[in-house]
Amino acid sequence: MGPGVVTVDLHGKNTYQAKVTVDALLRRAGGGTYRLRLIHGCHGGTALRDFLRQTYGAHPKVRRLLLSPDGGTTELVLREYV
Repeated sequence: MGPGVVTVDLHGKNTYQAKVTVDALLRRAGGGTYRLRLIHGCHGGTALRDFLRQTYGAHPKVRRLLLSPDGGTTELVLREYV
């Protein structure tokens, strides 16, 4: 997996599909991956956003969550930029 920020579009996925995708990303995230940027949108509802916040807010690999101002993207911060 590449360095920096990994961006994934979760549009059209249900919560189970999103969990499988994000869990795989977390497993493969190497030392050069600082953030997972998860694009889920918000105009079709907030189920994915709420699911991501609830499921990964306390995940051992996730230091903190960042929500975009428009609410359509959640970033899982795995490590801080140095």
